[in-house]
Amino acid sequence: MTTNSTEKRAVRTSVLRASFLYADGATRLTDKYHTSPIKIAKSFPLKDQLAVIVMDASPGLLEGDCYELDWQAREFSHAYITNQSYMKVHPSSTSEEAMGSSISQTFRLGDNAIIEHMPEPVMLYKDAKLHSTTSVHLGPGSVWMQAEVICPGRTLRNEQFQYAELRSSLSVYYGDELIFAQRQRVVPGQHQLAAPGCWGEMTHMASFCLFTDQLTSSQIGLIKQLVDDLPATGDHQVVVGISETERYGLVAVAASTAAWPLQEAMRYLWNHARNIVLRKESVYFMYS
Repeated sequence: MTTNSTEKRAVRTSVLRASFLYADGATRLTDKYHTSPIKIAKSFPLKDQLAVIVMDASPGLLEGDCYELDWQAREFSHAYITNQSYMKVHPSSTSEEAMGSSISQTFRLGDNAIIEHMPEPVMLYKDAKLHSTTSVHLGPGSVWMQAEVICPGRTLRNEQFQYAELRSSLSVYYGDELIFAQRQRVVPGQHQLAAPGCWGEMTHMASFCLFTDQLTSSQIGLIKQLVDDLPATGDHQVVVGISETERYGLVAVAASTAAWPLQEAMRYLWNHARNIVLRKESVYFMYS
């Protein structure tokens, strides 16, 4: 039997849904549902919050894979979400019809709920094509934080910027109002990433986001000052810019020549920001 090379590949959708509830002085995982290959591998108390580790029982995102994750934090619950290892995005076919792979995450926060989303870095293999979409829905008094690191390929295999395409979007809502929207599309084969004013000599990118209606001007000032006190990272320069959003948020964008300096920078911003905003001490579970 012959196969048409232009025939579109089947989409394989994997779903993970989970809800958090605060009761009897602690946050608990009350409902969860998943389909292979993603699932919650473990949940456990981590100081004043519940930590959740997501496991991918596959080699990573293959062409046609679509991961859909939905997180709901009910009022006063506090969840910390991470994963076991790098999210690996494998090659897609090089045809124009290649669909690539996708991941969609939705965070729904009730009144005074807190979600800290600190995943391991994303690794884009040669010819990888990824579409990443994140939607955040904030309730009054809620707090959402996220740190993300993007690797442009396996550097020891000289795969820098050999991936096909990266599309990402972040939308943040306060109630029914869209208060922040960010879109990015990177096609290394078409874009001059090393041009002045673009990425220059940098190869790895990271972002840190903090959104809450409880953010004060003094807290904003303290968090912006953190950029001047980032830990030293040897030969790897880390460049960071941080800006206040139009409403209820701060976004920091960082660049370097390796993943680990950005992981350290994100850990530094996260730990200090949670101390400033949440008045909670540092947690060192991230990227351990």
